[in-house]
Amino acid sequence: MIIKLRTITCFIFAMILVVPFSHAERIRDLVTFQGVRDNALVGYGLVVGLDGTGDQTSQTPFTIQSITNMLSQLGITVPSGTNMQLKNVAAVMVTAKLPSFSRVGQQIDVVVSSLGNAKSLRGGTLIMTPLKGTDNQVYAIAQGNLFVGGMGASSRGSSVSVNQVAGAAIPNGATIERELATNLDKQDVIHLHINQFDYTRALKITEAINRVRRNAAVALDGMTIALKMPKDSNARVQFLSRIQNLEIGTTPISARVVINTRTGVVVMNQKVQLDNCAVAQGNLSIVVNNRLNVSQPNTPFAGGQTAVVPEDQVAIEQENTALQNVPASASLNDVIKSLNLLGSNPTELMSVLEALKAAGCLHAALETI
Repeated sequence: MIIKLRTITCFIFAMILVVPFSHAERIRDLVTFQGVRDNALVGYGLVVGLDGTGDQTSQTPFTIQSITNMLSQLGITVPSGTNMQLKNVAAVMVTAKLPSFSRVGQQIDVVVSSLGNAKSLRGGTLIMTPLKGTDNQVYAIAQGNLFVGGMGASSRGSSVSVNQVAGAAIPNGATIERELATNLDKQDVIHLHINQFDYTRALKITEAINRVRRNAAVALDGMTIALKMPKDSNARVQFLSRIQNLEIGTTPISARVVINTRTGVVVMNQKVQLDNCAVAQGNLSIVVNNRLNVSQPNTPFAGGQTAVVPEDQVAIEQENTALQNVPASASLNDVIKSLNLLGSNPTELMSVLEALKAAGCLHAALETI
């Protein structure tokens, strides 16, 4: 048995090499309009028509309660104390997004997820389920046949599955019944929110809009731009349509290294730089070997018994690692070459990058996700 203090895992070390080039960015890809967003809807419902893969009602009492309430609304009274052992019904949560400016009668997609212990939702049908917003008002009604992207099978204790079978989707499965009030079309000034805080980008967007309509845009900070709107509704649409497709030049980016601690992915942009420094890293391993020795009596009739005697051997191994010189690097290509000289795997590279940042040799912001 070998116990290593250094966890060796098969992580992926990804570095995106971006070759510098000049391109334009559209305003529509950089900003969002204040108040124009999706609104979350949620509902609780039942899926019927499953092929014996529904909830085990003895373990999910809320499913039985939901079935009883649904049947009572349909005029069917279930005697109290009835032990319903149903296998074709599953309790589910239904979620959807209500887009801005949606109108009554439009349809939206819904996602259906099992709430109990149903094995699969394949072949099921969602019964009419009201979808509510944060104000507890019903904004849509969902119903329809489920589309399950996964597949699974089991026999005699063995099972195999592909993708997820406890979740499903219904394209255009909900119909909007209530409109969300918005006064964006009545405001004289609306605000644009930049996706990433940047004073330079805010200034460039403002200048591009003002070239289309003089003094129409004012940058309030690195995130928000105030936009003066025309009075006429048709002129508003034309103005917003025009500025959405305006192109601005690229803005400088900050040097940044992003580390995903769960997957071991390391990504750095082209602005990362290194100063000359020395790095040493060592690996320590503890090796434990278990061996069983058999002890027998010297003579067959000596009266002794055969015994198994365990023997443990413990050894400590440590690699001798000398200091490695990491040369100064001004470009991303040079940074990659310098770090590859260390011969580190992604797990070790994370620690090296943190140490380089602490020593002042790495000129970039470290961000973990």
